[in-house]
Amino acid sequence: MCLILFAWQAHPEYRLVVAANRDEYFARPAREAHFWEDAPHVYAGRDLEKMGTWLGVSRAGRFAALTNYRAPGEFKAGRRSRGELVAGYLTGHEPPDAYLRQVDRRAEEYPGFSLLVGDLDALCYYSNREGRIRQLAPGIYGLSNHLLNTDWPKVSRGREELKRIVASGGTDMAERLLKLLRSDERAPDHLLPSTGVPLETERMLSSIFIAGSGYGTRCSTVVMMSDRKTHFVERTYDQNGGFRDREQLILHG
Repeated sequence: MCLILFAWQAHPEYRLVVAANRDEYFARPAREAHFWEDAPHVYAGRDLEKMGTWLGVSRAGRFAALTNYRAPGEFKAGRRSRGELVAGYLTGHEPPDAYLRQVDRRAEEYPGFSLLVGDLDALCYYSNREGRIRQLAPGIYGLSNHLLNTDWPKVSRGREELKRIVASGGTDMAERLLKLLRSDERAPDHLLPSTGVPLETERMLSSIFIAGSGYGTRCSTVVMMSDRKTHFVERTYDQNGGFRDREQLILHG
């Protein structure tokens, strides 16, 4: 994932509202969200190269998602796949903070990442570039390829738009969140972060939705989780901008 906007305990019905974009090379094989054959209680997409995932939920009301920490030139050979961190939480039973304590003990085995894990009672955040576990208070948050709530243009803009959408509510909230995730407006150069990539790449990556050559937003995901059920909407994109929607209602139990 390259952008995760989320509202924790900020909506009268949904404990968690998530709007997220996964940005990846189109050549990397992946499967759309589904109930996993080897873990039928997990509903998530799947990276078919490493068999992990970027975002998912479970029938028990568990949620996990991950973004990479942008660090060009970081040594990755021989290190573990970050997608297994999301899969490990969704297939397990540990409380969020206990799981992140386990992750912290082996954090240097992975390239840079930020990880969100939660259930119906708590939502926690950890990055191996920060090295501390945070249990999040109710509020509106944004996460891209840096630390939580880093003031990148698309994170700041996304948080403000999410706040408005959540406050206004309505039965069309999922569609409005998908529209937000489709915004391809780029930030002006003076607001761009400096992350070690060329300026033209920084410009391309500054929009919420990324349309690059061979690389871009592969899917947008909306999660709306209440005490009893999760509404999961996924919109997958091809290289030409065409898309397909999938919706799943998951009852907790």
